[in-house]
Amino acid sequence: MHSSKEHVKEFFASFATHAQALNNDASIEIAICPPFVYLEQAATLCSTSPYIKLGAQDVSAHQPGAFTGQIAASMLVEMGCQYTIVGHSERRQFCQESDEEIARKLIAAKAAGLTPILCVGETKEQRIADLTEKVVVDQLKSVLALGSDVFKGTILAYEPIWAIGTGLTASPEQAQQVHRLLRQTLAEYDATVANTLPILYGGSVKASNARALFAMPDIDGALVGGASLNASDFWAICESAI
Repeated sequence: MHSSKEHVKEFFASFATHAQALNNDASIEIAICPPFVYLEQAATLCSTSPYIKLGAQDVSAHQPGAFTGQIAASMLVEMGCQYTIVGHSERRQFCQESDEEIARKLIAAKAAGLTPILCVGETKEQRIADLTEKVVVDQLKSVLALGSDVFKGTILAYEPIWAIGTGLTASPEQAQQVHRLLRQTLAEYDATVANTLPILYGGSVKASNARALFAMPDIDGALVGGASLNASDFWAICESAI
């Protein structure tokens, strides 16, 4: 819940200039997920750049109807979105979203043609209690219960809650351990999906640690939080993936 109309304007003007360095490099995908109220403005601004795609920070599990305050997947598509985040830890924590509701949101997003970015991750207390593996696997299996096909055209993101906005970051090795577990769990259901599914890391990602994280075999990119608010800082992270 950051930004303003002026910041959105300045951000996209600056970032689009940086992104020209990609020169149609199809191996790099960049999606930016502003707050709902800035989506139309952002869609207009990023339409001039072939390198930047648009996403939303959340989506309703419901079709359009009497759900005041919610945003339907079809509305996001109409705004120009191609992606939506689903199950972000702050939604789980502050809005008490259950695994079941998150699974329904993922299905609604896919049905509308959006690519969901499904977030899983553990709290500091859960990591200390050595519950990381159980927590992330349970969150993953709540969606896998719908069938492994739901992960076709989906992106997975591991975001340790204790590392979000705290300045703490899972070491590349710690992150890789969880990413490998997630991929192995998926492989039990569908090896093809497991081998092709992008798994992102999120949790105080910045330019100084991005390259080391991206070097891990099961880390395919980043779900960037605070560092994405500054166009130059965000570009430095993107550049680490080139």
